[in-house]
Amino acid sequence: MTAPKPGKPVRGSKSGRAGMALFDLLGRRWALRVIWELRDGRRLNFRALREACGIAPSVLNTRLAELRETRLVEHGDDGYALTAQGAALLALLLPLHRWAEEWKRSL
Repeated sequence: MTAPKPGKPVRGSKSGRAGMALFDLLGRRWALRVIWELRDGRRLNFRALREACGIAPSVLNTRLAELRETRLVEHGDDGYALTAQGAALLALLLPLHRWAEEWKRSL
């Protein structure tokens, strides 16, 4: 299975609109958690990332492949890290996280 990409059919959009492709990617199990664990410039090797997420190795392999294919995560000698694009995405998600925390308190 390949990662969802703009311009290709994805869950929720036969036209593959960019936003829907992103929501499809981020809606996959553990995708957001992997991105979260790589926040603040962290570089983690596979084992450390697996332990931080508490995820099965096969699922982590799949998510990392998709996140690398979509250029949100990169892999180097010192482990996995967010690309500049991945870090920019995380910066956009942080206000949503803060909003969700306020929402939780209101409930």
